[in-house]
Amino acid sequence: MLEHLMQFSISRMAKVLRVSRSGFYYWVENRHKAIQRQTERQKLDTKVKEAFDVSKERDGSRRIQKELAESGDNHNVKTIAASMKRQDLVTKAARKFKCTTDSKHKMPVTPNLLAQDFNATAPNQKWAGDITYIATSEGWLYLAVIMDLYSRPVIGWSMDTRMTASLVCDALSMTLFRRGFPEHVITHSDRGSQYCSKDYRDLISVYNLKQSMIRKGNC
Repeated sequence: MLEHLMQFSISRMAKVLRVSRSGFYYWVENRHKAIQRQTERQKLDTKVKEAFDVSKERDGSRRIQKELAESGDNHNVKTIAASMKRQDLVTKAARKFKCTTDSKHKMPVTPNLLAQDFNATAPNQKWAGDITYIATSEGWLYLAVIMDLYSRPVIGWSMDTRMTASLVCDALSMTLFRRGFPEHVITHSDRGSQYCSKDYRDLISVYNLKQSMIRKGNC
C-alpha cells in the first residue's frame, strides 16, 4: 500500500486487501520501531545460538540467561526461551546415572572390619575409599578418593577416564606416600571389582594394611 500511494487511494487499497485504514496508518507510524525490534531479535537469537553451541547443546534457557547476563545482556528467561523456540534449539537429554560399583563378580571379598564404627581416635587408624563420577564436556571422568575417618580429610585420590583397578591403586599409593606408609590401617571400601582386584589386594598385603569391605546396600 505504501508503494502504491501515488496510484491508488488508501480507501480503495484497504478495501481490496481487506485491511483497515487505521491499521495501515498505525503501521506507517511505527514501522521503524518494528524493524528495530526485528534487528534486536536477530541479534539476541545469534547470541543465544552461540551460547547454546558452546554448551554443546546442554544448556537450557535459565543457564543461557545467566551466561548472557554475566556479559551484560540482560533478558528474562521467557525471552531466552522464546528465542530458543524460534530457532528450534532443544537441549540434549540429561545424562543417566552411572553406577560405579560392580559387585557381581567372583573375586575374593573381605569381612567388614569397620562394622559401621566411623569414629577414630587418631590419624591412620581407619581409611575409607570410594569411587564417584564427574560429567565433563569431554565425557565421564572417574574419581577415586580415600578419606581418613579421624578428621575426614581426603588424603589420596586418582582420576581417569576409565574405572579400572589402577584407579583405586593409584589413590591408595598416593595415600601411603603422603602418610608415610603406616601399617595395620583398616582400609575400608565397598565390594566393587576394583577393590577386589588382585592388584589392589596385593598393594594392601605388601604394605601390611587391613582390608575391610561392606556388602551391597549397607552404607
